[in-house]
Amino acid sequence: MDALMTGQMQAALLQSSEQVQGPRRPANEAQARQVAEEFEAMFLAQLIEQMMGESTESEAFGGGPGEAAFKGMLNEEYAKVMAKAGGIGLADNLTREILRMQETGEPS
Repeated sequence: MDALMTGQMQAALLQSSEQVQGPRRPANEAQARQVAEEFEAMFLAQLIEQMMGESTESEAFGGGPGEAAFKGMLNEEYAKVMAKAGGIGLADNLTREILRMQETGEPS
């Protein structure tokens, strides 16, 4: 199971970094950690968006297009805060994998 999870994390990390900014090679452990936290925040934002769905919309706070426009941004900010606070531990594993890949010279 760990090998499968590691492979999936590698593929997701490579795909997301190429789509967002092109390949990015962190120069040190601090930069690797930052990249890993950004990835975890992106993952958590998607998770939160699916989890919240339509159930959090309420007419008491106005609803409508204004709420719909800013709900995604609010979910992203929640995710960034969660990732900075330790998240679900994904950033720790990603940091180790990024550093391991750089040491072995695997393509990024």
